[in-house]
Amino acid sequence: MTVSASSSPAGSEASERDRRAPVARVLLPVAVLGAGVLAWHFVVRIYAIPPYVLPGPMLVAATLVQDWPILWQSLLTTLLTTAEGFAAAAVGGIVLALLFNQSKWLEHALLPYAIILQVTPVIAIAPLLLIYLPQQTAVVVCAWIVAFFPVLSNTTLGLNSVDRNLEGMFRLYGASRLQALRYLKLPAALPYILGGLRIAGGLSLIGAVVAEIAAGSAGAGSGLAYRIAESGYRLNIPRMFAALLLLSVAGIVIYMGLAAVSHLMLRRWHESALRKEN
Repeated sequence: MTVSASSSPAGSEASERDRRAPVARVLLPVAVLGAGVLAWHFVVRIYAIPPYVLPGPMLVAATLVQDWPILWQSLLTTLLTTAEGFAAAAVGGIVLALLFNQSKWLEHALLPYAIILQVTPVIAIAPLLLIYLPQQTAVVVCAWIVAFFPVLSNTTLGLNSVDRNLEGMFRLYGASRLQALRYLKLPAALPYILGGLRIAGGLSLIGAVVAEIAAGSAGAGSGLAYRIAESGYRLNIPRMFAALLLLSVAGIVIYMGLAAVSHLMLRRWHESALRKEN
């Protein structure tokens, strides 16, 4: 008699592990976070560290509530800049990668300049952009510069990683370059594109923060990074920690949102999103 995997002890254990895995993925990080906050609280209390050196977590939470109107408006400004830079990087990176795939001459001509943009520190470019461009435009351009190259490189890699046998079969059946791009290369490159977008989401926030700090040092700015710099100048360290907390939460939400979109688009057919069978 053949015993199915689902009714065997091994199958039952695997099913139980599958049920516990999502809970563990949530509870373990929360437990580590709680332990870190408790350690932070007790260190501040035991050593009587003054708030202008290291505020306690309760004071940071109270400051977050008290200064919420100011921090919320600054957060919206930073998120708007991040979204604009991310959108420009996503569209520009994918379109340019498609052009590179269709023309190797164009790739050889322009790819070195894309690499230059990637390796040049944005903190060195931001003050120059603020001289020649309006403030908000310069900040968006900085966010675009940081996020652009991961989308371009990942999309290019995906388009160039198509199975050669499938590509040959498309040519054998007389498919045009546009048909091969639409029905073969783009679906094959989709996991790479989504991976590049996940990276670009966080990097666009970093670029926006760096540019806002540069804009703040130039005497203008209203984003969350500007509030952090302003709080540092005024030794308002609790507000600085509250603003940093909002930035961290924003980055986590951006990444999780893009990861969820990637999972929804790949869950039915790609190995990276399919549930592994034990």
